[in-house]
Amino acid sequence: MPENMTKKPHILTLDNRKLLTLSGVEDVPGFDEQTINVKLCDATLVVKGSGLHISKLNLESGDVVIDGTISSLQYLGAASGSLRSRLFR
Repeated sequence: MPENMTKKPHILTLDNRKLLTLSGVEDVPGFDEQTINVKLCDATLVVKGSGLHISKLNLESGDVVIDGTISSLQYLGAASGSLRSRLFR
């Protein structure tokens, strides 16, 4: 990675499985009422649930707010230093 580029950390806050606030977002490549894909700097976060709605999206600041009933959060393509990659070498 070039010196002038640093990874943007992300912060995830889930409130009562109804409101997800996420920072450090690069893009939202796809969404519907059951699934929202959120691209982070080193992974994609898949949010699943029902009645999902993106109530705030600001890609300049990297902020997303999702409301609805959230049933699962899954990281795909995590960085090579992830816990899963260290466990299954």
